Amino acid sequence: MGLSVTLANALAGMDLSQRGLTIVSRNVANAGTPGYHRQSLQRVEDLGVSSVNVRAAAVQRAYVLSLETQTHRETSRMGEFAVRHDFMSQIDQLLGKPGSVNALDTQLANLKASLQSLTTSPEDFVSRSQVIERSQSMAETLNFLSSSTQAMRSEAESQLTVHVSELNQYLNSLAEINQDLRDTTRDDETRISILDERDRLITRVSELIDVKVDHREDGSVALHTRAGVGILDVKAAQFDFASAGNLSANALYNTDDTLSGVGELSIVTPSGLKMDVVEYGILHSGKINALIEVRDKSLVNLQDQLDEIAAGLAQAMNTIETKGTAVSSGGADGFEVDVGTLQAGNHFTVKYDEGGATRTVRVVRVDDASKLPMDDTGTDGIRTIGLDFSGGVGPVAAALNAALGAGVTVSNPAGNTIRVLDDGAGNTTNIRSVDAYHTVTADQGAGAALSLFVDAGNAAFTNSLDGDPQRRGFSARISVNSNVVANNTLLINYNTNTATGDAMRPNTLIDQINNMQFVAETGSDLHSGKLRIAGNLDNVLQQILNYQGNAVASAKHAHDSQEVVMQTLQQRAEETYGVDIDREMAMLLELQNAYAANARIVTIAKELVDILMQI
Repeated sequence: MGLSVTLANALAGMDLSQRGLTIVSRNVANAGTPGYHRQSLQRVEDLGVSSVNVRAAAVQRAYVLSLETQTHRETSRMGEFAVRHDFMSQIDQLLGKPGSVNALDTQLANLKASLQSLTTSPEDFVSRSQVIERSQSMAETLNFLSSSTQAMRSEAESQLTVHVSELNQYLNSLAEINQDLRDTTRDDETRISILDERDRLITRVSELIDVKVDHREDGSVALHTRAGVGILDVKAAQFDFASAGNLSANALYNTDDTLSGVGELSIVTPSGLKMDVVEYGILHSGKINALIEVRDKSLVNLQDQLDEIAAGLAQAMNTIETKGTAVSSGGADGFEVDVGTLQAGNHFTVKYDEGGATRTVRVVRVDDASKLPMDDTGTDGIRTIGLDFSGGVGPVAAALNAALGAGVTVSNPAGNTIRVLDDGAGNTTNIRSVDAYHTVTADQGAGAALSLFVDAGNAAFTNSLDGDPQRRGFSARISVNSNVVANNTLLINYNTNTATGDAMRPNTLIDQINNMQFVAETGSDLHSGKLRIAGNLDNVLQQILNYQGNAVASAKHAHDSQEVVMQTLQQRAEETYGVDIDREMAMLLELQNAYAANARIVTIAKELVDILMQI
């Protein structure tokens, strides 16, 4: 090997060592930089005529596609679980620990205790005042819980506004990075820095929405959601969220924009197609998807359940039950009842045996034609039929007669009476009962029931379904009857001549709270299946608190489990991409020694050349 070849090899070795030292220093300087991928120098052998040397081919960046793909998926899930955990924790704090001073179950127990005390001393002014005070406390607690629920829905909309803006920024930055990566004139150092920034941005996008990444040979990427909607190609998609501002219980999502009361989230794809993100199910996970789910499901579910409690509280005290009278006609037996006092939302029930099975039909007064026809059988087996009473009882009887089939005969013998008979000699059906339930509106002279809890404007709660259902948002409006607040003797005086010590009304109220049975009109989805709320007011309240407690625990468990997954992935990423200072220092010493050795060869070669020149 000649002197010139030796000198060339030494110079190549010095250049390789110098470039290696630069990479080591860069790795050490960025050891704590989030998203930095460790760099290394790729070396190749050059085979000459009479020698072999090594040169630097390119700078390599630590990168494992499968690890990145898994990280994006789990980051999206972590973002979703974090949002749910945050809001469910707020719900947990809002409802309080069962049995605590301000918890709903404690409030109800206090109200029942005051009513029970009133049954033993109805003439006592202090006992009557205590019933009013605890009734107001119960109503105010429901008002507060409802307003706080809607405030959380508005907060979700505010967060959606922020995150959608962030998402658009990230996608636009990625579109610019794609353009930079297509520029083949970029040096290795710049290109690798761009790739690091690319991956950081994709991770931020995946925290907000679920995303799949297609990598191209030039380093640029195409992104689409797991539902298959493209959000980045040559151009970036643009998300838009038009917030609805402060929300109320009646502000619900609807695919019809004219009926929807919440903010609309839409996307304009790179191809120019505009779609409603919620209607088309474009997102499956991530913070944005979780915020939509919280706004439109979890918090709406909580509001519905608060309304169930408020409605049960009002109906337990203001409902008058009228038992049907046994009748016979032409060998057929059954019952009849006057339904003239039924208001919108009130109902009567028919119980009968048919084919060996007991059936219960609940007939609700619904005069709003847009809500009809209504015929639904719940998971509890109770069939609910909505009928229009505005045309009189005759059409109601005819419609119910057609709905119940040949084994049951329904008629309107006179006035406002509904008569239900079995099939007589056929003996295939047997009518068990026909009972009517209506709302008392007068404070006196209409029986022992009392509209202690009322709607806005001191209106009686009848559970009307006409227009916007009266139950919806009732927990925000419920209050104590102002007439009773002004004159607490109405807690006793169900008639103008009621005796001072007569405990009939307080006894009736406490009895109905304890014994009136409710079936919630809304089922609640839980990860384990469907929950149908039913029972007396205590049962309904406890089931709702248990449901929300389970939902809180489920959200916390999912969040904590996902944190473990993320910690494992971060550890893997650190092992794969991270900078080991000790390793880098060892490499630094190795490169310094190699540089010194090659420098020594160059020095010796120079000395030999000088000697040759002197000969």
